[in-house]
Amino acid sequence: MKLTIAWIGKTSDSAIQELTDKYLKRLAYYANAEGRSFKDEAKLLTSCGRDGSKVSPTLIVLGSQGKQLSSEDLAQFLRKHQESGSAQLLFAVGAANGLSEQALQKASLTLSLGKMTLSHELARVVLLEQLYRAFTILKGHPYHTGH
Repeated sequence: MKLTIAWIGKTSDSAIQELTDKYLKRLAYYANAEGRSFKDEAKLLTSCGRDGSKVSPTLIVLGSQGKQLSSEDLAQFLRKHQESGSAQLLFAVGAANGLSEQALQKASLTLSLGKMTLSHELARVVLLEQLYRAFTILKGHPYHTGH
């Protein structure tokens, strides 16, 4: 399975970039994972095939009105995609003002990280940590249980 975590804009805080790199490195033990920064939403949608020009990965976007999943539910979501042979999942995090309605409509799933508002950069790190956690749940690694 290939995971792409995409975001819009440059990372302004070095601590956020360090955490992004840390969790991408950890995810690499479980999946082919990459992080990609895009100048704007249009470039992000074009790169993931949502302009109709190429085979599209499964697009999952973050949005406040999206579906809230527990860590275990996210793990089962990933397992389902692994078992169904979904080759690519692309998780998209918008800029400070989120993603457009058009982008939300093109997604297979809109995922919410909870009812609280998070900065887009912090949301990226939370998403990465939760993806890592989900894989550790699937593999029975003690990370999730704190042992």
